[in-house]
Amino acid sequence: MIEVADRPYPSAFCKGGIPANRVSVSLWFTIDAIQHSWRNPMKLTPGKLAGLRRVSNERGVIAAAAMDQRGSLQKSLAKEKGSEVGDAMMEEFKILVTEVLTPHASAILLDPEWGLPASKRRAKNAGLLLAYEKTGYDKTGPGRLPDLLDHWSAHRLKEAGADCVKILLYYSPLDPKGINDRKHAWVERLGDECRANDIPFFLEFVGYEEGVDEKALAYAKKKPQIVIDSMKEFSKERYGVDVLKVEVPVNMKYVEGAKAYGGEKAYSKQEAMELFRKAAGIASKPFIYLSAGVSNSEFTESLELAAEAGVKFNGVLCGRATWKDGVPVYAKQGPEAFRKWLQDQGVKNINNVNERLKAATSWHSIYEVEPALVGA
Repeated sequence: MIEVADRPYPSAFCKGGIPANRVSVSLWFTIDAIQHSWRNPMKLTPGKLAGLRRVSNERGVIAAAAMDQRGSLQKSLAKEKGSEVGDAMMEEFKILVTEVLTPHASAILLDPEWGLPASKRRAKNAGLLLAYEKTGYDKTGPGRLPDLLDHWSAHRLKEAGADCVKILLYYSPLDPKGINDRKHAWVERLGDECRANDIPFFLEFVGYEEGVDEKALAYAKKKPQIVIDSMKEFSKERYGVDVLKVEVPVNMKYVEGAKAYGGEKAYSKQEAMELFRKAAGIASKPFIYLSAGVSNSEFTESLELAAEAGVKFNGVLCGRATWKDGVPVYAKQGPEAFRKWLQDQGVKNINNVNERLKAATSWHSIYEVEPALVGA
C-alpha cells in the first residue's frame, strides 16, 4: 500500500538500478496527478452530455418538474377520494400534470411504474428523467435502506426513453458507519451502472435523524450540517454522480424574518444565507434544489434567499410545490376540473419557480462545456 505522506515505495520499484529518489519523485507526481483528476472530474462522455442537454433549458439550467411520487401520492388521493385509488387514476393524474406543466419546464421526472404513459404526452421541449428506486424505504430495520425496482435497470430505463436516471436515497451522516457504508457501496454500484450505459446519474438525498421529527426545531438546527456533509460525500468522483438533487440547507419556517417564519428561531436571515453559501461551496458537482413537499410560496422564498446569498445553484426539480394543492380537486371533482386547476394555478406555480430560476447558473462551466457545443 502506498502512503503518500511518507512516500515509501515497494522494493520492486528499484529493480534494474533505477535510483530510489527518481522512483519516489516520479511516483509522487503520478499520485498527485491522479488525485488532481479526482478533484476535478470536469469532462462528460457524449451520452452523459447529450442527456444533460436534453433536460436543461437554453441557458444550461435544469428547470424540471417532478411527478415520480407513488406511495405518498396514492395515499393522498385515496384520503381525498374516500376510497382506494388504482392504476388508472395514478396514470391519469400523472398524464394531466405532464401535459399541462411540461410546456413550462425543461424536463419532467416520472417513474416507470405509473409514469410511462405520461412520458409519451410531455411537450416536445421537455426531456425525461426516470426514477430507478422503489417508493419509500425498508421499514423492517434501522437506516431507511433503499431498494431498486425489480424489473428495471439503467439499460431498460434508457430503452424506455430516459435521458437521465434518478435515484432517491434517505441519508444521514449521523447514522452508524455500517449503515452508511452499505449506502455508499449501493450508490457506487449505481454510478458504475450509469457509466456503463453512458447516461447521466442524478442522486437525490433526503436527510433525517432516526427518532426525530424532521419538521421540528431540534432537527432544523441539525439540518444544515446534514445537508452539507451529504453534499460533500456524494460530490466524490467514486460515486459517479453527475447532478446532486439536494434539499435547501435550512428550514424556512425557522428563519427569523422569513415570510414562512413560524415564530421559533433556528437561524437569523444572515446565518441562513451563510449556510446556503457553505453548502454550495462544498459541492464540486452541479446541484439543483428539490421542493421537499413545502408550499409554492415557501419554496420560491428559499430560492430567493439562495439568490440573495449569491449561490450558484444549477436549477430545480420541483414537484409537489407546483401540483399538490390540486390533489383534492382531482380526487373529488375529476380530471377535467383538475386540468383547469393546473392550467390556472399549476401554471402560475411553475412560473413562480421559473421566475426565481433567473438567478440560477449553467452547469456548462462545471463540466467545461462550450455553449456552442451544447446545442450541437
